[in-house]
Amino acid sequence: MSRVVAAFGPACIGNVAAGFDVLGAAVAPLDGPWGDLVELREAASWSLVAEGPFAGALPREPAENLALKACQAFERRLGRRLPPCALRLHKGLPVASGLGSSSATVVATLRALDALFDHPLGAAGPLGDAELLAAAGEAEAHASGAVHLDNVAAALLGGLRLLAPDGRACLLPFPEELRFVLAVPALTLTTRAARAALPHGVSRRLAVEHAQNLAALVHALHTGNRELLRACLVDLLAEPHRAALVPGFRAVQAAALAGGALGCSLSGSGPSVFAVAEPGAAEAIGEDMRQAWSAAGIASEIKICGLDRVGARLVREERQPDETRPPGAGPAAPEAPAAPTARAARAARAAQDNREAKDPCS
Repeated sequence: MSRVVAAFGPACIGNVAAGFDVLGAAVAPLDGPWGDLVELREAASWSLVAEGPFAGALPREPAENLALKACQAFERRLGRRLPPCALRLHKGLPVASGLGSSSATVVATLRALDALFDHPLGAAGPLGDAELLAAAGEAEAHASGAVHLDNVAAALLGGLRLLAPDGRACLLPFPEELRFVLAVPALTLTTRAARAALPHGVSRRLAVEHAQNLAALVHALHTGNRELLRACLVDLLAEPHRAALVPGFRAVQAAALAGGALGCSLSGSGPSVFAVAEPGAAEAIGEDMRQAWSAAGIASEIKICGLDRVGARLVREERQPDETRPPGAGPAAPEAPAAPTARAARAARAAQDNREAKDPCS
């Protein structure tokens, strides 16, 4: 019998308009989970099987997959080699979509590894989640070209996270009732390409305006000031340079704002677009965004989401018979992701509550 664990990593919105590289929000559609699932078991040698609707867009070489990159980052943080594992990745998020697809794979893998090997780095270990977060940033950098923790912090820890100068991921308040409306077009845009469009520096005036805007956004969230929140949900740094990389973006943004959205911008580096909306207006705003993209000849999918306040979590832990496959047979087909067991869901929520009670800057 071998121990098997499976962990889930959610979709994320990087930057959240005002916080280039320092704000991230984990999101969960109202109609069910949305993210990547990674299953791990100890094995005779390292292996990876990828399946799911977006597995075809992953690198053909397993060694280039971020799940295995995350295992290597985990080993480096641990300071020793791990026993070989067999990994199964269910790729539930589109690649190069601006939805934190890379982060979802990485944090699901790290959370599963941490559980499989009895929490040498995670919340139950001596260093808390700080080492897991550092490992996540290191692994995700293989996709983005640089370490930036906005997506991985939110995906790992849940909620709306602000990265402090020392690397801690501070949990910000966010109104429970507000919705994130995600418009996901049939387009791709890699983070590397989107970052290449940015200038190497900004003017002093823009630096001050950006600092004012981000600080005011944080104040609006802490005080519940909706009008100030509306005024500050803008991207002064990246969006002006990236907008032209996403066909139809300005029309989609205009449609969302005309429909009453509190704010609308690129999700991460794009091409997906998010809007923040009151619950009663979310579906209509989503339809307006879909129609705007349709008018540009681009199909899109709309997801109405709330904030995922848990982040990466264990969804299954069990013992299964060791796999015995005939010589020459390929690996067994992975199962589609299942909803968390009640026990796993309670454990994930308790771990999150414990992290928040200790320090909102995990």
